Amino acid sequence: MAKTHYQVLIIGGGTAGIMTAAQLKRKKKDLTIGLVEPSKDHWYQPAWTLVGAGTYDMGATRRDEADQIPKGVDWVRDYAETFQPEKDQVTLRSGKALTYDHLVVCPGIKLDIDAMSGLREALETDVVCSNYIDPEKTLRVLNNFKGGNAVFTQPATPIKCGGAPQKAVYLADEYLRKSGVRDRTKLVFATPGSVIFGVEPFRFALEDVVRKKQIILKTFYKPVRIDPEKREIHFEWSKPGDNNCVINE
Repeated sequence: MAKTHYQVLIIGGGTAGIMTAAQLKRKKKDLTIGLVEPSKDHWYQPAWTLVGAGTYDMGATRRDEADQIPKGVDWVRDYAETFQPEKDQVTLRSGKALTYDHLVVCPGIKLDIDAMSGLREALETDVVCSNYIDPEKTLRVLNNFKGGNAVFTQPATPIKCGGAPQKAVYLADEYLRKSGVRDRTKLVFATPGSVIFGVEPFRFALEDVVRKKQIILKTFYKPVRIDPEKREIHFEWSKPGDNNCVINE
């Protein structure tokens, strides 16, 4: 008979959920752990920035979810539908209820491309891309780029990895140098944050990288609208303290 109660219940079987389950089991083998995840595929998304620059294969970032579940952890292949914290309970889409002593919620971030005006339409063109959506398209865009303005940016909302946008810039810089078009490219990184990185001494090291690579850094730049027909992106000034979702001093 399937369990209905776990000492630890984890919502989400991505990298965060798998690592949490593995570490807990390593520290206390007799813990009863349930992991709620509907997908049969496990995608290692941290590698998608590498895919977008042609240094890693997209197929290599996929694994069978079943092979990633730590031994002794129950895989509950279902969707978490509602939370009832007053009952220490989660109700699944199937209608089944699971109770817990401790709950870990890490289902990941849902992409909302309609939150920015023009973004959905822009992504349908051949010159706008996102590693979060299709890193293979990012590679195609880089491969077809013959020079001009290359703008990299990030929203002021939470994102899956705070460092991923600038990693994409550095990788693109190298790709464009190898393809012979970097000398006719203006590479811009526009961020709503106040600095390139908020932890010293990494901040100073990265500022040095930006200078050496001749990347144009625009801080306090929050993207708000894209005009795909004109190939324009519009920004608003982002004051420190407006949000806590970007890198600040």
